[in-house]
Amino acid sequence: MFVKICGLSTAADVAAAVAAGADAVGFVLTESPRRVDPGLARDLVAAVPENVLTVAVFREEPAEYVRAAVQAAGVRAVQLHGNHPAAAFAELSDLGLPLIRATSAAKAAGADCGDLGEDLLLLDAPVPGAGEPWDWTELGAKPPAGKWLLAGGLNPANVGAAIAAASPWGVDVSSGVEVRRGVKDPALITAFLRAAKSA
Repeated sequence: MFVKICGLSTAADVAAAVAAGADAVGFVLTESPRRVDPGLARDLVAAVPENVLTVAVFREEPAEYVRAAVQAAGVRAVQLHGNHPAAAFAELSDLGLPLIRATSAAKAAGADCGDLGEDLLLLDAPVPGAGEPWDWTELGAKPPAGKWLLAGGLNPANVGAAIAAASPWGVDVSSGVEVRRGVKDPALITAFLRAAKSA
């Protein structure tokens, strides 16, 4: 099970995620309580081993901004969250980095990974970022083809059930490993990874 821990903003959080076995770590470079600037992201990325994917997260910013921020941060993947058209993925394809399309499962009903040129598809809750569990069984009946991540309202206590219900290729968490909005808890990060990897 591929596991991404998103919204990291401190060296301690990154170290906890890497030590616990995260496959990917995400840095939010868009408007959010978890936002970091590209300079801080670069410092955090420097401590991440090559086998862990580092992801910069954006929400509907212009391609020029995304390109500049990605290059400044030195990340190894790009996540576009929201209503990005296929042209946005095509415009960034020359970066030579994996592209992740993140959207609500409701808006992407019937979608498969790669439909817009992305390398990974992330399906989130109806209200992304709210940290509220939703009906993952909707996806279990007809999951997307290809590599896709389940997100939205996941935490150490429910990720096992969510994986069983939806059969995703991977999972993504942010608020579910926080003690308060934007502040991660290393113990919760470790517990989440243990639960997800053993599901």
